[in-house]
Amino acid sequence: MEPQITQINSTDPDVVGTNFPLFDEMALRGHEQIVHFSDESVGLKAIVAIHSTILGPALGGARMWPYASEAEALQDVLRLSRGMTYKAAVTGLNLGGGKAVIIGDPKTDKSEALFRTFGRFVESLGGRYITAEDVGININDMEYVRMETRHATGISRAMGGSGDPSPITAQGVLYGIKACVNEMYGKDSLKGMRVMIQGLGHVGIALSELLASEKAELIVTDLDMNKAEKIASRYNGKAIQPDEVFKVEGDIYSPSALGGTINNDSLSNFGYKIIAGSANNQLADEVIHGEALKKMGILYAPDYVINAGGLINVWNELSGYNEKKALKEVRNIYDTLKKIFAIAKKEDVPTYLASNRLAERRITQLSKLSHIHIPHQV
Repeated sequence: MEPQITQINSTDPDVVGTNFPLFDEMALRGHEQIVHFSDESVGLKAIVAIHSTILGPALGGARMWPYASEAEALQDVLRLSRGMTYKAAVTGLNLGGGKAVIIGDPKTDKSEALFRTFGRFVESLGGRYITAEDVGININDMEYVRMETRHATGISRAMGGSGDPSPITAQGVLYGIKACVNEMYGKDSLKGMRVMIQGLGHVGIALSELLASEKAELIVTDLDMNKAEKIASRYNGKAIQPDEVFKVEGDIYSPSALGGTINNDSLSNFGYKIIAGSANNQLADEVIHGEALKKMGILYAPDYVINAGGLINVWNELSGYNEKKALKEVRNIYDTLKKIFAIAKKEDVPTYLASNRLAERRITQLSKLSHIHIPHQV
C-alpha cells in the first residue's frame, strides 16, 4: 500500500484562513508550503518545510532527531528552512530554501525501509524540494533515499556525489573566522587566537584540525568528554566540560552543535569577542540577541553565511561534482562576510540584519525575473 501524504499548502484557497495555528507560523516567516508525512509501517514521521522557491528549488538537509513533541519539530523545521533561503540567496546560489525533519532517534530508529519511504515522499514533491544529509543523517542513509528519488544530494562519491560535506563546511567556517579576525584586528593570522569549539561532530573535528594547522589555541567540549579529551590531546588543546563554556574567556566562540546557545543566560557572562561557528540558529532570538551582541561590541558572523560550505558543496552535485570548483566557491564566504560587516557599519545595524537585508535584496531583484536557470541534476 502506498504511504499516505498529508499536504498543507499555503496557496490552497480551501485551507487558507481556517482556524489552524500553523498558518500563523507560515505567515510570520513567509513559508510557501508545509508537508506532513507519515507511514506507521516503517515508523516514519516527517515534516518538510518549503520556505521559498523564488530563486530555484528548495534545497536543505533532512534532520533526524528525537523531538520532545511534534510542535517542537515543526518550530525547528520552520526556522531551519527559512535559514536555507537566506543562505542560498546571500551566497549567490540559484536555490530556494527548504528543510526536512524526521522525528526519531538516529541511534535506534533508522532502517532502510524508513529512508526509502522518505525518498518516495521527497519524489512526490516533484523537485520543489531537494534533500541532503543533516544532523542524525549520514551518507549511507542518503543512499537509501536516493534509491527512490532523483532529488537527493550529499551522496557518496561512488554514486557520483561529493561524499561527506563536513570538511568543506569546516573549510568555509575557517574562512569565516579569518574574515572576523581581519574585521576586528586587521589581520588574517590565527596564530595564538584562543578558539572555543563547542561540539565535536564531523564539522567540529574537521575545524579543530584546520585551526590547529593555523596555530590557534584550542579549547574544546562535547557531550562525549572522551572525544573532547582525545581531540584536545591530538592538537595540544584543552578540553572542558559542556557547562563550562561560558565560564572561560577566549577570542572566538565557535558553536558547532545545535543552535540557541546565544541567549540571555550565556550573554550574561560572555567572555568572547567573536562568534563564528557552524551551528544553525545560534541566536535564541534573532532580534533580541542580535541587538545585544551589537551593543556589547561582539562581532557575530551570521550562522547561515559562515556555514554555507556544505550547501555550496551539494549545490555543485547538481551539475556534476567538481571538488576544486566547490572549494573555490567556498572561499567566497570570506568576501561575503566582509561585505556584510561593511553594510552593518554603513547602516548602523547588527550583522544578522545586514545579512538578511543582503539576501532579501537579491530575492526581491530576482523575483521579478520570469526564468532563472537551474542546473539539471545528474
